[in-house]
Amino acid sequence: MGAAPRAVRKESLLADQLSDDELSAALAGDPSGFSAVYTVMSPAVLGYFRAKGVDDAEALTQDVFVDVLPKLGNVTGGRTGLRTFIFSVAHARLVDHYRRSERTPQLAEYDPLNDARHSASAEDEALGSLGGLSHTLSRLNEEQREVLVLRIVADLSIDQVAGIMGKTPGAIKQLQRRGLSALRELVTEKDHAAS
Repeated sequence: MGAAPRAVRKESLLADQLSDDELSAALAGDPSGFSAVYTVMSPAVLGYFRAKGVDDAEALTQDVFVDVLPKLGNVTGGRTGLRTFIFSVAHARLVDHYRRSERTPQLAEYDPLNDARHSASAEDEALGSLGGLSHTLSRLNEEQREVLVLRIVADLSIDQVAGIMGKTPGAIKQLQRRGLSALRELVTEKDHAAS
């Protein structure tokens, strides 16, 4: 078996786009620092929710940052700690979302294809360019899908994902390896069916 592909990155998306002054301002509770954190991190959080199939990913993203704002002063660990904290909140909001949707009766199914008010956003176009990866990911088991989305979309380390999911780093590596292997088989199967 080959090693799992590793994304090439300097530090992370956050490290590349958030200055030390903006990070310090955010952690000190300055609104300009929070604004910079939101600008840099909200697309990744939104992508995380969309990859998980959340019906109103934008609203859930807003909820995450409403929760994050008053707690920024307690974050430790610099950029890595901030990123882990934000995605820990995002993961908790996702769990809450699924629990709430299980308890709430569905009155009417919303079909975005029938909504004429929709125009593609930059995020929609980016996710669309993934060629149905969201559908393919939905065929993995829940834990494998969660690990791959946190590792690839959220760009978190194995240790960060382990902390968010409450598992050991070894368990996360196993889930990632199995998820990538299953994903590879699904993509190969799809390519053969298209031929």
